[in-house]
Parts: sequence; C-alpha cells; structure tokens
Amino acid sequence: MKRIITLLFLLLVLVGAAAAWMFYSRLQQPYRGFAGTEQFVEIPPGAGSRAIGDRLVDAGVIRDRLTFRASLWLTRQARHLKAGEYRFDRAVTPADVIDKLARGDVFVIHLTFPEGLTVFDMAKLFESHGFGPASAFVQAAMDVAPIKDLDPQAKTLEGYLFPQTYALPRKTDGPKLVRMMVAQFQHALTPELRTAARARNLTIRELVTLASIVEKETGKPEERPLVASVVYNRLRIGMQLQVDPTVIYALELRGGYDGNIHKGDLSIESPYNTYRYPGLPPGPIASPGSASLEATVHPADADFLYFVSRNDGSHVFARTLDEHNRNVQKYQVLPFRASRSGGPGRSGGSGGSNGTGRR
Repeated sequence: MKRIITLLFLLLVLVGAAAAWMFYSRLQQPYRGFAGTEQFVEIPPGAGSRAIGDRLVDAGVIRDRLTFRASLWLTRQARHLKAGEYRFDRAVTPADVIDKLARGDVFVIHLTFPEGLTVFDMAKLFESHGFGPASAFVQAAMDVAPIKDLDPQAKTLEGYLFPQTYALPRKTDGPKLVRMMVAQFQHALTPELRTAARARNLTIRELVTLASIVEKETGKPEERPLVASVVYNRLRIGMQLQVDPTVIYALELRGGYDGNIHKGDLSIESPYNTYRYPGLPPGPIASPGSASLEATVHPADADFLYFVSRNDGSHVFARTLDEHNRNVQKYQVLPFRASRSGGPGRSGGSGGSNGTGRR
C-alpha cells in the first residue's frame, strides 16, 4: 500500500510539474487574438491591474485573465503599469505586453511643424495627420487667452505656436495641441531673450513680428542676423520694409494667394502690406523658431538696406539702390531672360525674386 501511495504521489507530482511546465510555456508563447493589422488599447488613469487585464483580454492582446495575472506575478510589475493608449500590431508574449505598459510605451503620432508656418499651414498639417478638421485647429488658434499677459493686443495666436516636432496621442484635439504649442513658445522665450528685447525697446509682439519676417525671408542660419539688420536699418530711417511675405500673408487672410505674387498684389489694401504702409505689420505673419528670435535681438552690425535672392536659397546684400539694382539685374533679370521661362508671378519668402527693397 505504501508503494502504491508513493507511486500515486509521484504521479501527481509529475502531472503537476507537467501542467506547470505547460502553463509556463504558454506564458512564453506570443499570442494575437484580434483581427486586422493593429489593435489599440486605452488604459485610463487610475485603472487597477484587474481592469487593465480585462481590457487586454477583451482586445485580444492577452489570451485570458489567468495568463495575465500569472505573468503580472512573475514580472512583479503590477504597480508600474502606466495609463495611455497602446498599439499592438503582432503576436506578443504576455511579459512583452506587461513590459510595454510598465515602460509607458504609449502610441504617439509625431507631428512636425517647420519654422515659418502660419496658423493656416499648421491647420492643414493637423488635418493631414488625422487629428481632426483644419477648421478645428484654426478655431483653437483664435483663443488668445494663453498669451494675454505676453501680448494684450493679440487677436489670434499667430506667431505664438512654437514650431517643432510634437509626439501626440491619436485623440489630441485642436485646443490641447494649441496649448502645448503656446507652452513651448513660452519656454523658448527665455529670460535672456526677454531682456535683450527690452534693451531694444521691443514689446513681445514687436519681437515676434520682426522674428517672423526674418524667418520668412531666409532659411540660411548665417543670413538671419543680416536680414534682421536690414529690417532695423529701414525702420530706423523710416523706409518702407517692402517684404513679400507680408503681402503673401495679407493675401492668405483673404484666401487669395495662388502661390505667386503678382504686380497688382503689391498695392492691395491691407495693414500687412509693407509696400503701402511704413513700419512693422500689425502682428506676426508666421511662427518663428528660436534662431530667428535670437537673430532679431542680436542683429548683425551692418548697414545694408537691400537684399535679393540668388535663387539658390541664399541672398546678396547691398547698401545702395544702385548696387541693389545691379544685383537684381545679375541674379534675377539676366537668369530669367536666359531661361526664357516663367511669367510675371513672383514667389515670396526667402526665395522672393528681388527680396527686400525692390523697385
């Protein structure tokens, strides 16, 4: 009888060991129980491990609740699971799922706003990445409450939405993104920048307006301080700025910009038209980056009043109108005649045909 009991005990031990091994092996097997190419699982803030397991099982990411609890016990990560939306696109082991949640490896979409974009440009990118209609972003950018202390005159957030790459959850809406971008602008507006702006008797609005012009007029880092100095020199002597990007912005506000500036556009009635009105336009015309903000408060020590595009992204600067006209002839008129292509339309920004101070 003792021998039988011993054999039965050993048998039970073997069966138990085999079952444990089979269950352990099951924990090591990748699993995928959802259809389609991907599955998203939203873990709300404050969710307990039981609720998290239910969501993962219901989504077909983990086989069953027992598997989840066993893996959670083995990994000892029960207190480290983080809220957020997670994306799964292939079969994974329970331990991999738990590790993903413990690391907070949430799904985000990287949305890049280059320097020099307007609110309307940004709205198109917002829509193209699936966050919602462009109109929702534009509407959010009309709420000036976040910058009232910085710019009491602001009518929109134009210029105050900082250009950079943002890692965003799928459900980010216009107001939330706009608040993030304003916060980044405030971070970029360092105490040093504010002090330098005050030293030049610039309000924050004037600083951002000047920087937005610098941003739109050149993409060359080394040229930004020179462009800033041209703008300052013209303002100092009461000379019209005559910069194409301000005219383009006026056209965009009217919905009438077709990608080129035509001769008649230079005379349109708009306070942003720096061919008609002296001084700065009434506000920023785009979102400047940190480099343009820096160049605006630290312009080059130069006496240039004109610059013209070389049609390669760079510009040549001039002190006198005669010198400028020679540059226009060399870099614009002669190449245009040689190519025998194109029409009277002229694109603005850093690629503008004649740059600041055309005649």
